[in-house]
Amino acid sequence: MTQALTALEAQWIIQFTEPYVLENHTLIISDRKILDILPTEDSKSQYPAADRKPLPNHALIPGLINTHNHAAMTLFRGMADDLPLMTWLNDHIWPAEGKWVQHNFVKDGTELAIAEMLLSGTTTFSDMYFFPEAAAEASLKAGIKAQLCTPILEFPTAWGSGPDEYIAKTRALFSQYQDSNTISIAAGPHAPYTVSDNTFKECLNLQQTLGCAIQVHLHETQFEVDESLKEHKVRPIKRLHDLGVLNENTQCVHMTALNEEDLDIIQQTKSHLIHCPESNLKLASGFAPIHQTQKLGINVALGTDGAASNNDLDMLAETRTAAMLAKAVSQDATALSAIQALKAATINGAKALNIADKTGSLEKGKLADIISIDLSALHCQPVYDPISQIIYAARSDQITNVWSEGKQLVQNRQLTTLNTSDILGKANEWANQIKSST
Repeated sequence: MTQALTALEAQWIIQFTEPYVLENHTLIISDRKILDILPTEDSKSQYPAADRKPLPNHALIPGLINTHNHAAMTLFRGMADDLPLMTWLNDHIWPAEGKWVQHNFVKDGTELAIAEMLLSGTTTFSDMYFFPEAAAEASLKAGIKAQLCTPILEFPTAWGSGPDEYIAKTRALFSQYQDSNTISIAAGPHAPYTVSDNTFKECLNLQQTLGCAIQVHLHETQFEVDESLKEHKVRPIKRLHDLGVLNENTQCVHMTALNEEDLDIIQQTKSHLIHCPESNLKLASGFAPIHQTQKLGINVALGTDGAASNNDLDMLAETRTAAMLAKAVSQDATALSAIQALKAATINGAKALNIADKTGSLEKGKLADIISIDLSALHCQPVYDPISQIIYAARSDQITNVWSEGKQLVQNRQLTTLNTSDILGKANEWANQIKSST
C-alpha cells in the first residue's frame, strides 16, 4: 500500500537533541505521524511522490502544550481586571459563573478559546472547568487534543450538587473517553482551600483505580499558605503529601509560595509544576522559583490560566514571559534559557500530561503535532539563532500553519475546522446578555 506523504520543507527544524537546529531539512508526515526528518535534497529522491510544502524562512517546532486553562472563561475576558485573587474570585468570577455557566456557555466559550489557541500554535491543552463534556464536544470538533480536568469542590455548582456527584461524573466521563485518541479525563480538585481531606482521598482513589491524572491549584498565593497553617497546622503541599495526593501523575498549578521543604516534597514525589507566569503577575499572586526547581530536576511545564486572568491564551507570549521572569526572580541571566523555555512549552508539558511518548517533540514515530513560524519579519532579523528568535522576538501572528496528528488545523493563518464568524457571533451574543444584566 502506498500511503499519502506530506513533505514540509523548512529552513529550520528545531529538535531537542544536539544539534538543536537542523537547517534546510524536510519533515515527512505519514498516517498521522512523523515518518522521517532528513536534508531537503535527500528527501526529494527518497520521497519523490510526497506532497511538498515549501516553507522558506520558516522554523518547524512541536505544537505548543498549554497545561493549565479554564477555556470557557474567554467569555469573561476583561470582566474583572486589576483585582487581587480572592477579591477577583469571591466578588466577581464566582457570582458570574453561578449566573451564566451552563452547557452552551462552556461549549461556545471553549470554541472561542480553541480558535485563539490554534492560531497561536497550541495543539494540546489541559482544561479545568464546569461541564467538561461540553469542552470535549468543542475539542473534538476542532481536532485539538485536550486533557479535561473535572472540577471537584465541596460546594454545589451548576455542574453538580457536591463532591459525590462530581466524583461520579468524573468516573462516567473517564469511561466515555477512555478509548479516545484526543480526549483524556483527569480529576481536578480545585484547591486545598475548597477541597476537604476526604474529597482529596476520593480523588486519589480515582487516580489509583482509573489511572487518571490529578491537577490542583496549589500554593497559588502566600495567603493560601498562611490560611492552611491556621486551619490545618501544615502547609498545603505537606497536607497533600500526607494524604498521598502528590506523585508522578499529579500536576501542581501556580506554586508561587515555596520553601525548601515544599521543594523537597515536589522533587521526591516527582510531581509536576505547572507555571502560569502572566496570570500570577496580573493577580499579584507571587513568583514561582523556576530556576531553583530546574536545578532540582523538577519538571516545569507552562500554562496560560484562563483568559479572565491573563487575558489571552497565547502560549508563545507566555513562554517569553516565563523566560524573562525566571531571570529576574533568580537574578541569573542564564535561568530558563531559550531552549529550556521552548521545552517547558512543549516536551515538558507532554511529560506532565503523560503523553511524552506520543507528542511534545519532533521525532520519528511521534504524532505530527507541528507548527511553522515565519521568521522573515523585520523584528526577527537577522536570524543568528532561530530558537532565540522564536522565544525572544517572534509573535504568535507569525505562526502560519498548525498540524495536529498530521491534519492541518491552521493553513496560512486561517482555521480549517472552525468557523471564525460563527465563533465571534456567539461570543458577542453572550457579551450582550452579560452586559445587559449588570
